Amino acid sequence: MARFLITDYDFHDVDLEVGLLREAGMEVATAQCKTEEDVIAAAKGYDGLLTQYAPMNAKVFGARPEVRIVSRFGAGFDTVNVPDAKKHGVWVANSPDYGVGEVATHALAMALSLVRHVGFYDRDVHRGTWHYTSPGVLRRPAELTLGLLGLGRIGKRMASISHEVFREVIACDPYIPDSDFPPYVRRVDHATLFKESDLVSPHVPLNDETRGIIDAPSLASMKRGSWIVNTARGGVVDIPALLAALDSEQLDGAALDVLPFEPPPADHPIVKHPRVLLTPHAAFYSAEAECELRRKAAQNLVDWAKTGRPRYVVSEGRA
Repeated sequence: MARFLITDYDFHDVDLEVGLLREAGMEVATAQCKTEEDVIAAAKGYDGLLTQYAPMNAKVFGARPEVRIVSRFGAGFDTVNVPDAKKHGVWVANSPDYGVGEVATHALAMALSLVRHVGFYDRDVHRGTWHYTSPGVLRRPAELTLGLLGLGRIGKRMASISHEVFREVIACDPYIPDSDFPPYVRRVDHATLFKESDLVSPHVPLNDETRGIIDAPSLASMKRGSWIVNTARGGVVDIPALLAALDSEQLDGAALDVLPFEPPPADHPIVKHPRVLLTPHAAFYSAEAECELRRKAAQNLVDWAKTGRPRYVVSEGRA
């Protein structure tokens, strides 16, 4: 009988996962690990781990060679050191396609809230100001260019639901062929994306190439009064550079669902800034998407136990 540990979770419960695994004849236990040491202590004797934020790296895999698979709640897997997993022969799996519509819709909602100053109007009205120009001049979305950094599943969905709202949608993604670009999306390079876009929305994973990719030079190359929306990964945006661009009015506003530090300290400048809209890493969420995410992440472990291979492979391990 395969034995699995749910290392950590921020859901209200993990009854769905526990039930699915036990119904498949697996043994399962739960923990709330925060550190490598926590994982090492809790994972003794387990074949696989179902994880959310707990760190997974060489220290963990070296101390627990019995662990053969890690399945992560989520499409991203930056909490798992994939090269370390490969070195130790550990399978890595994820849930890559559970909330595509939710994230794209959230990104568009944030984009339109910035362009139409919805959040800023709400703040002003609650403070006693009632005037249509209180947060600044509005611009017509049909005259604006939306720039997408990354055109994978979510980027494509964002383009699909946005192209009739904005004048033009452009995108930069060097890893997909021209044939994967929809006819309503114009392909551009990285420099052109920032130069021509009125609003940039990244849809990329977090890795060495994308960490801090929206930096001071990129922001400086944008049109004055532009916007940034980030529903991808917090580390994609250089927060000090973003704050500087907001303070100089190079940017009119930013909307962030993700941050490099979550949750942010209440006194952090990004929380207090009057031109920043924040949501609590919620773009993925709907009741339906959460169930799909959790079911697919757990099913990876069941499939591995029964067939030797998870359904959604990030990195192969030893047989």
